[in-house]
Amino acid sequence: MPAGDTCSMMIIRGLIFLLLFLPACTEKSGILRIKGSDTELNVSVLLFEALYETKPNMRISVSGGGTGLGIAALMNNLAVIANASRPINEEESTFLAEAGIPIDTFLFAWDALAFIVHQDLPLDTLSVQQLAAIFSGTSDNWSRFGLPAKPITIYGRQNNSGTHGYLRQRLGIVFSSAARQMNGNAQIIESVKQDVSGIGYVGAGYVVQEGKLTGTGYKILHIKQGNTPASSPMRVESVTNGSYPFRRPLFQYIQREAREEVAPLIEFQRSAKGAAILRANGYFPYQDTL
Repeated sequence: MPAGDTCSMMIIRGLIFLLLFLPACTEKSGILRIKGSDTELNVSVLLFEALYETKPNMRISVSGGGTGLGIAALMNNLAVIANASRPINEEESTFLAEAGIPIDTFLFAWDALAFIVHQDLPLDTLSVQQLAAIFSGTSDNWSRFGLPAKPITIYGRQNNSGTHGYLRQRLGIVFSSAARQMNGNAQIIESVKQDVSGIGYVGAGYVVQEGKLTGTGYKILHIKQGNTPASSPMRVESVTNGSYPFRRPLFQYIQREAREEVAPLIEFQRSAKGAAILRANGYFPYQDTL
């Protein structure tokens, strides 16, 4: 099966409720439910599958839907872990405190945000300032960048996405009202592949594995910031040393009362085997970064 098809199948698996392992951990805990960031979803599936080999008595369910949904699930006791691609905000923290739901924070990994365009678009590099102009709608035609005149189509995420919030804050913009809101990374990738005028942003783990593209029909842009050379999330060194301008931490927020049940999972994610799974799938263990 081609790499792109394999990636698509993994993404589809991740967009439904996954990984129901048998039997239950304890009578009290039942299923350990994990909800939230689509950026973390695919690699979470792989980590939990590997954990199951040594902990077959754990029972875990994983789903995506966005960081906001995951944190809301914590608030409503519908999950014990929220996968999150942004820090928890003050309003969410206050609500959890008032509800008497203490949480612990785990730095899951580092991620890089990749900007993708159609493989036939004659463009390889943009600056951070140019990205800001595109995603704010200030520059809405590729002619502004010396290309044939075609309207730019923006493919992004909904407001409850941590990735959407991260990019908005990082660029210091209000998103263009013309930006198309997609349900997840997979939909953004497929949309860009079908639109020679499209541009989108996705977690690098969805398009890069071991420094290579995982699919066809699109390409990853190099990004330039200031006077430094343009860099790409396809170069591991650019991400780990911080020279790529769109590196970000990924989190897991854990209900404190569930920490004993969750401990095997956290320990595995921090292990050498867990780190190897992260690296192999386009993510960066915390200990690898500067």
